[in-house]
Amino acid sequence: QVQLVESGGGLVQAGGSLRLSCAASGRTFSTFSNYYMGWFRRAPGKEREFVAAIRTLGITNYADAVKGRFTISRDNAENTVYLQMNSLNPEDTAVYYCAATRYLRSSSSLSSEYDYWGQGTQVTVSS
Repeated sequence: QVQLVESGGGLVQAGGSLRLSCAASGRTFSTFSNYYMGWFRRAPGKEREFVAAIRTLGITNYADAVKGRFTISRDNAENTVYLQMNSLNPEDTAVYYCAATRYLRSSSSLSSEYDYWGQGTQVTVSS
């Protein structure tokens, strides 16, 4: 089993920045570098949507809505994945979830690909 714990959410004004962290651990946790990691978000009244993902070799992909503003990265020595969020706007307000999978069968932007999820961290952007 893999546990994921997000942190770093909060309230920020439009145009500001936040950095989310997701720490991975677990009794049967394999080498962190072998896991594909993703960030998703769920805004009030909306479906969960893909934000960003990073593959085992560091290849990244982003949703169009955050491209150029958000950066996903990983520190394999610390078993942690980050989401640096710049130029935030009120439309970014959501609960942000970290996700992990050992095996990627299809696209890293699909939530169904991920086996493990964190509890989420709230990001609120005021106008």
